[in-house]
Amino acid sequence: MVAVSDAQKAMGLLRKALTRRRAVRDVRARLRDQDEHAPQHYRVAVYFADGDVNMYQMRQWYRPLAELAETWPVVVLSRSPSGARALLAEGALPVAFVPTVRDLERFIASQDIRVVLYVNQNTRNFQMFRYGRRWHVFINHGESDKMYMTTNQYKAYDYAFIAGDAARERLSRVLWDYDLDARTIRIGRPQADHYSGTLPYDPDERTVVLYAPTWEGDRPSAHYGSVATHGESLVAALLRTGRHRVVYRPHPRSGVVDPAYGAANQRIIAALAAANASDPAARHVFDDGPELGWQLAAADVAIVDISAMVYDRLAADKPLLVTRPTDPAAHVDLNGYLSDCEWLDAAAASAVVAETDRVLADPDSVERLEHWVRHYFGDTSPGAATARFHAAIDRLMKEWERWHAQSVEDGSDESDLEDADLED
Repeated sequence: MVAVSDAQKAMGLLRKALTRRRAVRDVRARLRDQDEHAPQHYRVAVYFADGDVNMYQMRQWYRPLAELAETWPVVVLSRSPSGARALLAEGALPVAFVPTVRDLERFIASQDIRVVLYVNQNTRNFQMFRYGRRWHVFINHGESDKMYMTTNQYKAYDYAFIAGDAARERLSRVLWDYDLDARTIRIGRPQADHYSGTLPYDPDERTVVLYAPTWEGDRPSAHYGSVATHGESLVAALLRTGRHRVVYRPHPRSGVVDPAYGAANQRIIAALAAANASDPAARHVFDDGPELGWQLAAADVAIVDISAMVYDRLAADKPLLVTRPTDPAAHVDLNGYLSDCEWLDAAAASAVVAETDRVLADPDSVERLEHWVRHYFGDTSPGAATARFHAAIDRLMKEWERWHAQSVEDGSDESDLEDADLED
C-alpha cells in the first residue's frame, strides 16, 4: 500500500475546497436568473441539506408542495451546491441557497417562515432546529416498514406527518415516551393524488403490468432484488401472451454490486426491445426516467420487490404482487402488510400470468388489498390525502398565530436569531 503524504492530503483538501467554491459561485449565478416573479416572502420552508444523489426525496414532494404554495408560499432551503443546482434545473419550487449557517441565518431573518418541513434525517437538520418560534415537521420521503420509519430521531421534531394507522402502530411499538396523539398528524399519501404523466403508449385492451424491481443490495439482509431470480422468467412469460404490456422500471443501481444482476437486467431490456420489434403495437416500455407517477396509476397489476415501491403502489389502491427474496438472510418485517401480501415466489415466476389474473379477479385478494390500503393510508379517494395535508398545515399556521399572540402579550416575542453558533 502506498502511503499518502501530508502534502498529498493537503493538495486533495485544497482541490476539494476549490471545487466547492466554484460550485457555490455557479449556483449563485443561476439563482440570479431564477424567475423574478417567484414570491419573495414565504411562510413554509422545506429544509434540504443533501446533494443531488438524494434528489428523489425531494422530487416526490414537488407536486404536493407546488399545490400547497398556492395557499402558503413555499421555498426550499438548500445547503448543498449539487442539490441546489439540481433543484434549480428542475424548477419545481423556489430555492434559497444557504450553504453556510450565516447564509441560512440571513435568509431566515428576511422571511416569516412559520413551518419548516424535513424530508429526511440528514445530520445537518440539527442546524435548523435552533430556530424557535416556528414548527419543525418531519414529512419523510416515503412510507414503508423499514427501520428508518421508527428512528428515535422523530422526537427531535415538533410534529411528524405520518401516512396512517400503520405508521402510528409502528412508532408506538418502538419509541418510548412519545406522545403520538400530540405529535403526529395522519395525512395519508398526498403524492398519490398526483400519480399522473404522459403515457408512452396508447391505452388498449392489453393488461398493463408494471415490473419495478429494486437493486441487488449491498449486504445479505438487504438482498431484496428479484431481477436475477424472478425477472427474466416473469417478463418472458408476460411477453409470450400477446395480451400484456410490460412496463419495466429497474432500480438505477441495478448491477453495481453483482455483475450477474446487471447482466440479467440488460437481457430483460433486450427482450423488451425484441418483442417491440416483432409486434410494434405491443409498446412494451423500458422506463428509466426520473418521473414516477403515471406508472403506478396506469398499471393494472404491479410486481415489486420489498422496497418503498410496495407502499407507493399500495397508495394507488390497485393490485400488486411482491417478490419473495430467495436469500434466507434477507430481513422481512412481518408486522405489517408483508404479513398478508400477495407473494410471488421465484419458482412461480414463470406462472406469473395466472398470478396476475388471480389478484385482478379474486374477491379475497381484492378485500385484503382494501384492508391494507385503509390501514396504511386511510381514505385514498382522489383529493382526500391532499385535503388532509393542507388541513395539517392550516392547523399549524393557526397554532403559530396563537403562540405568537401569546408571546406578544407576555413580552417574550424576542428574536431567536441572536448569538448564533455560526459553525458550518
